[in-house]
Amino acid sequence: MVLLATPHVRFHRSFLEAADEFRAAGEQQYDGILDWPPEGDFPGLRFTREGLEDPDQFRRLVDNRTGDELPGSLRPPGWTTATHWWLEDPDEPDRYVGAISLRHSITHPLLASTGGHVGYGVRPTARRRGIAKDGLRQVVPRAARRGIPRLLVTCDVDNVASARVIESCGGVLEGELQGKRRYWVDTGA
Repeated sequence: MVLLATPHVRFHRSFLEAADEFRAAGEQQYDGILDWPPEGDFPGLRFTREGLEDPDQFRRLVDNRTGDELPGSLRPPGWTTATHWWLEDPDEPDRYVGAISLRHSITHPLLASTGGHVGYGVRPTARRRGIAKDGLRQVVPRAARRGIPRLLVTCDVDNVASARVIESCGGVLEGELQGKRRYWVDTGA
């Protein structure tokens, strides 16, 4: 069983190794390194792979991820609060194998259409071990405790592995929109 860990500086080296794996696989969008441009009153928030070598910069990233649950935390306009977990291999403590996030609402147009409530990514060398499925399975009851009755979970139309993960966790396909498969998962809330 994968562990849902609160983001922490103890993952520093492993997080950066995973980021390098994502980038080598051409999957930079899953590397967990935030790069949000300024928008309106939002000043922007940018981290770089190189900058995250600095422990102070990495701590800023961790603080952002753990603070994102708070209404006043720094995020682009219209984005919702979210809970972020880093997926930890129970057999290798402090080994970052990916991340999963629960967005507390999907009122933003991007989230309501193609982003959904849940986002996850598993580093390439940790795939095909049931990590994403186990992570999503653990997030569903946490969403229920937050009062979210149904989760929108999306994946690229050609991502067969992710579609299987979502379906194995009770996802019911609604259809496709803008290159994404849209699934709804009943949380029992």
